[in-house]
Amino acid sequence: MAKKAAEKDSKKDKKKEEKKTKPAKEEKKTKAAKEDKKKDKKEKLVKKEAKEEKKKKKEEEEPEKTLEEQLEEELTDEEIENFQIDKVDMEKLTNRVCLFLANYDDGIVQSELWKKFKLTSRDGSRLALKLERMGIITREKILENKRWTYVLKIKKTPVSTDSIENAPCLVCPVEQKCSLDGEVSPRTCQWIEEWSINELSKPKKKKEQ
Repeated sequence: MAKKAAEKDSKKDKKKEEKKTKPAKEEKKTKAAKEDKKKDKKEKLVKKEAKEEKKKKKEEEEPEKTLEEQLEEELTDEEIENFQIDKVDMEKLTNRVCLFLANYDDGIVQSELWKKFKLTSRDGSRLALKLERMGIITREKILENKRWTYVLKIKKTPVSTDSIENAPCLVCPVEQKCSLDGEVSPRTCQWIEEWSINELSKPKKKKEQ
């Protein structure tokens, strides 16, 4: 009887001990879980900061994209080559731009050119891309006032008919009979002589600035 009572007391003591140690174990477990969570959070934060730093460094190393580069990504070759400005004679505009550029051996910053022809940056940039595709101009990327832009240089000047628009040959009634050794010849043509003298006596046009 006494043995049973002792075993019973022993079980009770064991249960009491378990009750005492259980909260301590749970507390230790919870504390460890919190530590692990805190550690994971710190590692994620370090990784995020490293990623952001890498991204920032990459952005600093890569030059800022110009409007033309953005347009080249957005537009197809066909859209650039067929670019038109509403109510504008594109052939005439192209000739004017190219003749203007011909005055600048070292080229001109495109923003100055667009101001001269009263074009928006977007229209001017598209026109520059179009002229480059046509092989009429070249674009040289430069850094100006901490921003990337382009210097435009003439590559091929469009043919101008200004110098011969009043030439008598264009409306000559005997043009079919004219030849160097013929009865009618540019060497002896009075009309050509008069026209040449008249053209030489005209004041030269000033270049656009």
